[in-house]
Amino acid sequence: MSQHTFSPPADKKPRNKKGKSLPPKLIIRLGKFVWTTMWQIMMSKLAPSNKSGEYIRPNSQFRNFIGTQSGNLYQPAMGRYNLIVGLGCPWAHRTLVVRALKGLEEAISVTIVSPSPIEGGWVFNQEYEGCATLAELYGQAEPGYGGRFTVPVLWDNQTKSIVNNESAEIIVMLNSELNEFAKNPTLDLYPQELKEKIDSWNEKIYTSVNNGVYRCGFAQTQEAYDQVCDELFTTLDEIDRALHTNRFLCGNSVTLADVRLFTTLFRFDAVYYGLFKCNRRRIQDYQNLGPYLRDLYQLKGVADTCDLESVKQDYYGNLFPLNPGGIIPSGPDPMFLKEPHNRENIAKEANPV
Repeated sequence: MSQHTFSPPADKKPRNKKGKSLPPKLIIRLGKFVWTTMWQIMMSKLAPSNKSGEYIRPNSQFRNFIGTQSGNLYQPAMGRYNLIVGLGCPWAHRTLVVRALKGLEEAISVTIVSPSPIEGGWVFNQEYEGCATLAELYGQAEPGYGGRFTVPVLWDNQTKSIVNNESAEIIVMLNSELNEFAKNPTLDLYPQELKEKIDSWNEKIYTSVNNGVYRCGFAQTQEAYDQVCDELFTTLDEIDRALHTNRFLCGNSVTLADVRLFTTLFRFDAVYYGLFKCNRRRIQDYQNLGPYLRDLYQLKGVADTCDLESVKQDYYGNLFPLNPGGIIPSGPDPMFLKEPHNRENIAKEANPV
């Protein structure tokens, strides 16, 4: 009788007791607990919330103005002021759009910053005022500053100080306080007779749309998300109806209300629709909002302020809590923005004589 070594069947190989793995259920539970805890910590720093889990945006803290009033530290001047912006940021984008529409490119310079996950904030593409990061510049302008280091920043080259870091106020200044240096000084994006209407739209759009998409994306409870998402799309539906009879929000002329809405709409389908869970409907799919977006994009100079690839890189590549893998989506195709909008005679078509 020949001797041989016993070999168990292939499906019954001896188990390596030293290399036992945890049951999948425990791995999932542990992974979910660890990730949820880390996510909550990161979100508390990225997006502070109230007790209901709703995102609360902190206020900007530098609120000075350019003006010709006697004693004003910040007087209008050619080349004195510089805009510090991130190309992916919708709030900073507003200032670039107004600068382009007014023809202030020669009067106001622009410095670009980019988000850095390593630094945890904005960094200069090239050293600026001896600073490598925007946080350093804030600290240089106001030693001991403890607020957020946000863009846009309206910087005064003469006094080496921050004039203002609130986009809503910067665009008002750009519209009216530097007309003597503007190529389009007669263009008034905030005319007196429309201020009440513009302010009304601005308040509604800021709460429900501009900040509404962030409130959706940064919501930390289902209840907070559901409430804000309803509010967002209710307002978008209202705007779409209003645009059926008006080329722009306040009539047939573009205003600051349109500028403030545009920078959110430009990012919506590419970023907010997926990453921020605002996916009930794309802006392209609206009867009036889609063509309206193209109309604004095709105004002279506006397209030059738009960088969709930077937008996607900034959001998908740097908002780690929302996109841990950092994968950048390939779409959407920006060519749709160049398609005809056919809104030049919208008021005449809606109200025929």
